[in-house]
Amino acid sequence: MPADRPYVVAHLAVSLDGATTGFPIDVGAYYALVPTWKEDVTLTGADTILAQEGALDAHGPGPSPDGPLLAVVDSRSRVHSWSALRGCGLWRRVVAVRSEQSEPDPDVVALVAGHERVDLAAALAVLGDDGAATVRVDSGGQLVRALLEDGLVDELSLLVHPCLAGTEALGGAVPPWTTDRRADLGLISQEQYADGLVWLRYHVRHEGELP
Repeated sequence: MPADRPYVVAHLAVSLDGATTGFPIDVGAYYALVPTWKEDVTLTGADTILAQEGALDAHGPGPSPDGPLLAVVDSRSRVHSWSALRGCGLWRRVVAVRSEQSEPDPDVVALVAGHERVDLAAALAVLGDDGAATVRVDSGGQLVRALLEDGLVDELSLLVHPCLAGTEALGGAVPPWTTDRRADLGLISQEQYADGLVWLRYHVRHEGELP
């Protein structure tokens, strides 16, 4: 892992054919594994937040002093539920990760990185300068893909469900989190559960890194 940014974990619930939707996800098992990394930052994308906006409680318990920071990559300023995110009791603070050309929003603190689009490497460096040692990516696909493309993922964690989601769930394409960039992986651990779930953790080897 480069010294100028935090350790980045992409934690995904997937089917055997790599889909992240279109099958019943064991949400309890997925989130039961999250404390493994004791993350300082939860990094997610606008699409993930928008998909959950209806379930957010605007009258929640308030910020969690011991929780991680929530950083939402929202370059097109589509998220507006900042108050509910701050109050839901999961995170100590919430920031929007945006580019210089993003529309400003007075309701949220912005971490600006990049001119036309968000520069993920620069954003991670800023988070590292702010004290973050570990970042967990909570995303269904596109953000994980972008991070993999840029060589910014250090660990890939897959909670594999015992099913095939099928081509309809995948939209007739490859899984949305996969990338054209080759990545060599080293197995960290594997764990099998009675209900058929398998948890696989891989170290992502970066260019120049010995096996």
